[in-house]
Amino acid sequence: MPYSVAVRTLCEFTARRGDLDLRFTPTPSAQEGMAGHLLVAGRRGPLYETEISLQGEFEHLAVRGRADGYDPVPNRLEEIKTHRGDLGKQPANHRHLHWAQAKVYGWLLCQARGLGEMNLALVYFDIATQQETTFVETHSAESLRDFFEARCRDFLAWAERELEHRGGRDQALAALAFPHPTFRTGQRELAESVYRGAATGRCVLAQAPTGIGKTAATVFAMLKAAKPHGLDKVFYLTAKSTGRRMALDAAALMGSSAAAPGLRVLELTARDKACEHRDKACHGDSCPLAKGFYDRLPAARSESLEAGVMDGAALRGVALRHQVCPYYLGQEVARWADLVVGDYNYFFDGSAMLHAMTVGNELRVGVLVDEAHNLVERARAMYSAGLSQASLRAVRSLAPAAVRTALDKVNRGWNVLRKAQADGMLDALPAAFMTALKQAGTALETHFAEAAPGSADGPLQQAYFDILGFQRLAESFGSHSVLEWTDQAGALGKPAATVRIQNLIPAPFLKQRFAATRSVTLFSATLSPPRYYMDMLGLPGNAAWIDVDSPFSADQLKVHVVSRISTRYPDRQRSATPIARLIADQFEAQAGNYLAFFSSFDYLDLVAAEFAQRFPTVPMWAQARGMDEGQRQGFLERFAPGGAGVGFAVLGGSFGEGIDLRGDRLVGAFVATLGLPQVNPRNEQLKACLQGVFGSGYDYTYLYPGIQKVVQAAGRVIRTQEDKGIVYLIDDRFARPAVRELLPAWWRITAAAPAGA
Repeated sequence: MPYSVAVRTLCEFTARRGDLDLRFTPTPSAQEGMAGHLLVAGRRGPLYETEISLQGEFEHLAVRGRADGYDPVPNRLEEIKTHRGDLGKQPANHRHLHWAQAKVYGWLLCQARGLGEMNLALVYFDIATQQETTFVETHSAESLRDFFEARCRDFLAWAERELEHRGGRDQALAALAFPHPTFRTGQRELAESVYRGAATGRCVLAQAPTGIGKTAATVFAMLKAAKPHGLDKVFYLTAKSTGRRMALDAAALMGSSAAAPGLRVLELTARDKACEHRDKACHGDSCPLAKGFYDRLPAARSESLEAGVMDGAALRGVALRHQVCPYYLGQEVARWADLVVGDYNYFFDGSAMLHAMTVGNELRVGVLVDEAHNLVERARAMYSAGLSQASLRAVRSLAPAAVRTALDKVNRGWNVLRKAQADGMLDALPAAFMTALKQAGTALETHFAEAAPGSADGPLQQAYFDILGFQRLAESFGSHSVLEWTDQAGALGKPAATVRIQNLIPAPFLKQRFAATRSVTLFSATLSPPRYYMDMLGLPGNAAWIDVDSPFSADQLKVHVVSRISTRYPDRQRSATPIARLIADQFEAQAGNYLAFFSSFDYLDLVAAEFAQRFPTVPMWAQARGMDEGQRQGFLERFAPGGAGVGFAVLGGSFGEGIDLRGDRLVGAFVATLGLPQVNPRNEQLKACLQGVFGSGYDYTYLYPGIQKVVQAAGRVIRTQEDKGIVYLIDDRFARPAVRELLPAWWRITAAAPAGA
């Protein structure tokens, strides 16, 4: 079976040389690029062909791709590239790559049609001026074949290595055994659901309790499905770094087994954390790790892939040994890794790298989404954008005259927005404002295109990105999003408004992400009710739902509802003393480490102060606003084995999920809130929107997200089948049937009187 490679990949792999150069220059959008290609084709004769599917083979390498255009009259094959600004500023290695692509397509067309020679043309189409700049070369079929075969030979050693790796990988994964002697209760059920999803091409929503080993089960099952169901890659996506670590550990366990040696695992690290020279720009004239990047990349790439499991630290070590950028080495290695571990945004964001790689290379991927209850809010943020009047006004003084004029028009457009807001009519963006915004973006693009490379850095560049991001979301504005308006006095008393496109329902954006995969499994301990997550995330209609049985027994966790205390805002002052007494009474009855959760820092401070005053002999510590990583670690270290004390924390914060305090590091929790989001204009707007779309405004906005946080917090207590503990749910609303049915079915809930009753 030949190794299949796209023309673009073949040329990028074999023809890129020199520096990594990421100096900002405005580039056409995908839509502008397609429009530019159509306009160029429309200028050609009636016999002009477009999007010509071509393929060819060299030894056991199959090369495929689509040539942009061919005119049989002058026998000219065209490689069309859209651009903005002075073409003379184009880096030489870009032109070199474009010629390589044209020559490969030229040979494939000569071979397909029996042609003896070919005129090749690079056609650069300026989106702004709609002018073409054309470079033409004539080549014999023999010279083009020689070039093609030379590229193939350069790639063939790699292709042979990849074929050998893929064959060995698939064979090993087919024989892979679960890395532990036995499955825990529920673990096999979860693994089977992941495998069936990959087998049938369906998405799976899996609610599985904490402590069953979800990471090991899901990674094992998706890897096991790779050979029989043709998966090229597996992506494991998380919301937090702790989830990435668990996935890497599970992969290392499987990759180091005799059954699956050499499994290629990569952790993707955010650019700001991976950058070695934050004071330097990403090009060879500034950063030493960008200088000659592509010349040193092959050796760095090979060492990375031979290493097996490459977490951020290991990848950095390889990168520095070869003097290449760690972040962009990771981007390259991701193309060849078997399992890629990273944040949600690498696949679900609007410009997600892993999604683009999947679509561009027509990959069959299996995706695992850890702690998937977080994806709703994360995706809302991904598909929201704001624009600040004050920020645009501030960059005006830095701009050339043409840009200042365009920004002045935008500034006047704010008055139209302000009037619409005052009249209660700001439910759509006025056409005049969007026109002014587009003109400002175009003026900035023209300025950047004419400026020296790298001169676009700074506030003007950020203003351009803000405008561009806002425009893109405005183009898809619909019932899934709303406009939010804030207005306040800015510098010198001038009005400073902010308009924000706030996404409420990420489903329309995420549907295409799910459609690009073979299968996605989203799993968490709190995905109930499933209809809420299916609606909000836009899962396909045939998505499967599974609720995995808990490995824990009701005897392990005592759950008490304290229904005589209200934690509603008006009642918080008088609730402080009974809650403090309840915590102290439980501590006196069974000394140990406890966590007490509250709805806000203000409420936490109120009860913590009361507790400290009344029970000064009980050790206590509290979460503070804005804790850094070291302070958060210090908070957790107070929960020492055999210790005794009470930690006070905010529900839904750093300590409400994703922490693992096994054994007697945590013996109980108090949840003094129903977890409902704050009633504010945004949430009331969300409620109205969700009521209109789904008919469940209150539940989707307040109840379900709130209870999800409660269950997550309570889940910190029981982590293994050996753990035992106690949870107090403090609020009268926990006694309501509509709330009770959202709590885990294995909990045995009893009523408890408040302290001092």
